[in-house]
Amino acid sequence: MATATPLLEMKGMSKSFGSVDAVVEVDLQLARGEILGLVGDNAAGKSTLMKLLTAVHRPDAGEVFVEGAPVRIDSPHKARRLGIEMIYQDYSLAPNMSITDNVFLGRELKQSFAGLPVLNRRQMNKVAQEVLGQTHIPVDSVSAIVRDLSGGQQQAVAIARALAFDAKIMIMDEPTASLSVKAIPPLLDLMKRLRDKGMSMIFITHRIQDIFLTCDRVMVLRRGSVVGESPISKTDIDEVSGLITGSRESFGSRLNHAAH
Repeated sequence: MATATPLLEMKGMSKSFGSVDAVVEVDLQLARGEILGLVGDNAAGKSTLMKLLTAVHRPDAGEVFVEGAPVRIDSPHKARRLGIEMIYQDYSLAPNMSITDNVFLGRELKQSFAGLPVLNRRQMNKVAQEVLGQTHIPVDSVSAIVRDLSGGQQQAVAIARALAFDAKIMIMDEPTASLSVKAIPPLLDLMKRLRDKGMSMIFITHRIQDIFLTCDRVMVLRRGSVVGESPISKTDIDEVSGLITGSRESFGSRLNHAAH
């Protein structure tokens, strides 16, 4: 049976910073409508790998394919044009601006008035309201100033910004790090709803339990290299934790420590 072409494929990705090998010949695949959990310790290379994908850093080696076609991503703007959006821990929002202005920041809608281009604020507000509504995270008004929002609401604005421009791939970089415990379940539910509507996501987190609540597959990085990947249904938290720390060698490897 033919295998479906991955929505995203990264082959042989490598990046060094001086003498530090941050990413070493990493291969990654992401299917349509899949959430891939990307885990590892602080120096594993998770965020660096994603910054190679979004052209925040330039790779030393490697290729990227979107829907089976090779692509050259040489700027974050090009990544967005390809439907790849990265949501950072700090959400990358402008705190003194409204929700609408943040959703359209750098991509404002214009209309002609007396022959001059002006902001189409009515349409921008309408779209912002629609995409924010998809998050199911309540906000009083899209005119609200972002600094006045809770962490969960700010996260919703960052996600709404991606939805407004038809993102195909959403990279969530430690999305729960700045959230209260109460705000985490609604975010995880939102991720699953978006996945069920066809969104593909890469979920970077230190909260391994969240991987098992949301993801279809998990990939473990250690010291810049892939040390294992598995469907969630075929592994458990202890096994993933062991791969992260190095106490396990691979998925399916039940090391008998008593024998050593």
